[in-house]
Amino acid sequence: MKIDERIVTQAVRGILEQKGIQATALQSQVVRMGIDITLDFAEVLMKKVEDKAREMGMKVVTAVSDSHGNPVSVRCMDDAYPGSYDVAVNKTYTAAAFKMTTEELGKLSQPNGPLYGIQFTNQGKIVIFGGGVPLKIGDNIIGAFGVSGGSAKQDTYLAHFAEDTFYEMTGQRK
Repeated sequence: MKIDERIVTQAVRGILEQKGIQATALQSQVVRMGIDITLDFAEVLMKKVEDKAREMGMKVVTAVSDSHGNPVSVRCMDDAYPGSYDVAVNKTYTAAAFKMTTEELGKLSQPNGPLYGIQFTNQGKIVIFGGGVPLKIGDNIIGAFGVSGGSAKQDTYLAHFAEDTFYEMTGQRK
């Protein structure tokens, strides 16, 4: 059965508008049935971040997940650290699952903090240092971005670059 893309786009716009989100054509392409980021959009976003990492002399792994933290795409730059793969993927899981950046969660999980010890939950998939950000349209998380391969400061910078690029590509505001 062939799907008419115009009908799908109209349906996605309708779903977004029911949630109070004014949908543009690009936003309709970003989300699958109004909930999750698409593979094509994820690939474009990851490529832009990889270009920035290359400018910075970095070799990173980038990852994008859906709204539930399940991987949509993972890309490894040549000669990136093999261990960065799981870290980047887990940063997306963390950002989506807790609806905040991994950097924010890290602050809340310090000793005597309200979420101290959270990194030992969820089968060890929780990351509490920078490099993971949720991606939103309006107040709805449609995915998350994670990057690993540099210092926590570098990964945080690239994750926020990805977030800014996402908002620029979709016409959204932070």
